[in-house]
Amino acid sequence: MLKPTLRKERRLWRQGLAVVAGVDEVGRGAWAGPLVAAAVIISAGVQPRPAWWRWVRDSKLLSPAARERVFASAAPELVWALGIVSSRDIDKLGVAEANRQAVRLAVGNLKQKPHYVLVDYVARLGGEVCGIPSQVMVDGDATVFSIALASIVAKVERDRLMRNYDKQYPGYGFAAHKGYGTREHRAALRRLDLSPLHRRSYRPVAARLLY
Repeated sequence: MLKPTLRKERRLWRQGLAVVAGVDEVGRGAWAGPLVAAAVIISAGVQPRPAWWRWVRDSKLLSPAARERVFASAAPELVWALGIVSSRDIDKLGVAEANRQAVRLAVGNLKQKPHYVLVDYVARLGGEVCGIPSQVMVDGDATVFSIALASIVAKVERDRLMRNYDKQYPGYGFAAHKGYGTREHRAALRRLDLSPLHRRSYRPVAARLLY
């Protein structure tokens, strides 16, 4: 299992950029629910490092229980923020622009302004986020510590949102599949009308509108 490191953050710290934010998003490929980005600040000289640091990985490599454990320990100790773009706005903007918007919202919502922003790969994001110098990193969630941590925060928070939506819109299985295109989700779409959470611009959802 690939372990993310602080190599990139340390390089920035040595350049005098002491407050670095890592950003990642989840939900891009889902058929329903919001797109959620998290921004997490890691500042220079963070010592001592808490025990939970050793468990930080790309959220996709961790079990739901492991993600929750890391989040429960990390969240009270971190400066972090979310950027949430609704399914309706995803349909209006397109998923690529919605992804960029979620990143900007997450960084803009931070209570502490970072000196530099590291973002898991987002196409055409540009060299700044909210006026702050930034860099997109291919496979950043697997290799860059702050981005990996952001991936955990974003995933845990989005999963919680989808579990709550499951109570509001029963029958679709949102608590189980979190809005992604599983067999169970497809079967639910055949049985039920679309919910307000469904992204009508997505092909499998748009096909349901033809019936």
